[in-house]
Amino acid sequence: MDLIVSFFMMWTDDPEIWPDEHPARISKSQLKRESAALQDLGEELMGLSRDQLERLDLPVELMEAVRLGQSITERGALKRQRKYIGKILRHIDVEPIRAGLAALKNESAEALHRQHVIERWRDRMLAEGDAAVNEFVAIHPEADRQKLRQLSRDARRERAAEAAPKSARQLFRYLREIVA
Repeated sequence: MDLIVSFFMMWTDDPEIWPDEHPARISKSQLKRESAALQDLGEELMGLSRDQLERLDLPVELMEAVRLGQSITERGALKRQRKYIGKILRHIDVEPIRAGLAALKNESAEALHRQHVIERWRDRMLAEGDAAVNEFVAIHPEADRQKLRQLSRDARRERAAEAAPKSARQLFRYLREIVA
């Protein structure tokens, strides 16, 4: 062992590096996994709308690459653009971007939940009638009881006549205004 250490010390100018203390090398597989993860993050960015991208406050070069990637339709070119975005992401701190994406997903989940709540109220009003309307008005006193009753009655008539659900859509819009 002493022979190896002395040989190594002659080979390096830095006496603080010993053979046992070499920094652990990252495997080629690990580098590929990290690269694929960054490319997946770039693909997720390409799936966002323009407003959502603006809210993330991305670096200019990354923003341009993502917008270009959104406009590409050819498979090979899209793959090259995805790799280019991954390369850009390697040189910047991606944690703020991931945190911003998580916040956007959370907002989307809340909006989806709110929409489901509104749909359930609409369906209850169509099924139960005035009882559901009264219960909704008790929870949301700012709602116009007369308008809700009229819209739900019209929607039930349309459903019975198998007509277009115009009043049901209006009821949904009104409920969305009240809940929001």
